[in-house]
Amino acid sequence: MAGPEILNKPVEFRSGLKAPNPTLKSAMTERLCTWSDDPSEFNKRGWPTEAYINLYKAWGKGEIGTIVLGNIPCDARYPEAKRNACIDYTIAGKDDYVKAYRPVMEASKANGSIVIAQVTHAGRQTSEEIVDVPVSASDVQCAPAMGMKFGKPRPLTVEEIKDIVKRFAFAAEVLYEAGADGIQLHAAHGYLLSQFLSPRINKRTDAYGGDLDGRSRIIFEIISAIRQAVPDERFIIAIKVNSADFAEGGFDGDDSMEMAKRLERAGVELIELSGGTYESRAFEHKKESTIKRESFFIEFADRIRPHLTTAKLAVTGGFRSSSAMAQAIAERSCDIVGMARPLTGEPELVKALLEAKSQRAIETHPSLPAELAIPACVFQMSQLGRNEPVSNVGTEQGVQEDRSEGGSEEMDEK
Repeated sequence: MAGPEILNKPVEFRSGLKAPNPTLKSAMTERLCTWSDDPSEFNKRGWPTEAYINLYKAWGKGEIGTIVLGNIPCDARYPEAKRNACIDYTIAGKDDYVKAYRPVMEASKANGSIVIAQVTHAGRQTSEEIVDVPVSASDVQCAPAMGMKFGKPRPLTVEEIKDIVKRFAFAAEVLYEAGADGIQLHAAHGYLLSQFLSPRINKRTDAYGGDLDGRSRIIFEIISAIRQAVPDERFIIAIKVNSADFAEGGFDGDDSMEMAKRLERAGVELIELSGGTYESRAFEHKKESTIKRESFFIEFADRIRPHLTTAKLAVTGGFRSSSAMAQAIAERSCDIVGMARPLTGEPELVKALLEAKSQRAIETHPSLPAELAIPACVFQMSQLGRNEPVSNVGTEQGVQEDRSEGGSEEMDEK
C-alpha cells in the first residue's frame, strides 16, 4: 500500500479509544507558561497561557492522530526548565487546574486528534539556575550538558517517593477531568523515572534499587495509583521509555524489552520508544542499517514489538517521510510513528502527508549549526504561540531569522 493509504488507517487501543491515524506528536518542552523565580510567588509557576493554547490549536489543525502534551512536571520545584506547564497539588486544587487545562484539551482535540499529556519530574536534570540541590534516586551527579549545569542531587527518601506517586496520580485526575484521553509517564531521556531505571544512576539499597524489580518499583506504583484515581479504563496510561540509555552500565536493550512486557501486563496501552539522556544524546543514527529506515530506534522496536499483544508501540526520532513511516507500520516494526521537531516548523505536516500533498518534512538548511537545531524549534513554537508566521529553517533566510531571534534555549525532543 502507498504511504498515505497506510497512514490514513485508524489505531484502536485495547480500551476502545481510537486515534484517527497512526501518527503522534511527541512531547516537547514548550516553555510558554507562567513562571516566577520569587519563592513568595511559587504558585505562579506553570499555568497555561494564551500562547500555550495557541500552540496546541495550531497542532490540532494538523490532523495528527495522537497529540502528546508535554513535558508537564508534577513538582514545580524540579521542572525541566523555566516556563514549563506544571500540575502541582501544593500550588492549587484540582478544580483550578481543570479549568486552566480544559481550553488546551479543547484546542488540541478540535479536529479529531486524541490527546495524551506527558507528566514528568526532572530529578537530577533540574539545572542549577532553578535549584542548587536537585533530587534523584541516589546522589550520582549529572555532568554539564546542553549548556546547563546541575547540582549534586540528594537521594529521595521513601516518604518523598510516595509523595511523587501521589503527584502523578493527582495530575492524572486533573487531566482526565480536563478532557485528556490519557497520561504519559516520562521514563526516558534521563528524567527522574529514567534515573530510577538506570543501574548507573540508581545506587539505592532499599526496595527502590537493585534489580529491575526494585528500580522499576516507583513506575508500577504510579501506574496503580493512577488507575485508582481514574478508574475509567478509556483513560489510557502510556509511557515513554528508553530503548537504551547508550551509556555504559545504564538501562539497556534487554532491560527495555523486559520493561515493555511488564508494562503491558500492568495495563499500559501505549509504549513510546526513544533513547538517550542529557549525557548521552541518542538522536543520531548509531547504525548504518537504520539510515534508510529513518528512525533512530527502529531496530530496538523490531525486537520488542513481537512480544506485545495488547499494548501499542510507538517509535519517535528520525522519521521525516511518509514512505518510511508507512514502511515501519507495514512491516509491523511499530503501530504508531512519532515526530517532534518537524512539527514545530510545519504544524500541519501530518495533514499534508495524509492528503499526499507532501511526501516528507522540510530538510533543515545546512547553514544551521547542529547545536542550534533544537533552539530553533523552541523559537518556532514561540512563533506559533504568538500566531506569527513560522521561520522556515529549510532556507538560509529562515535560518538567519531564527539565529538572530531564537536565543539558545534547549528542548527535550528529536
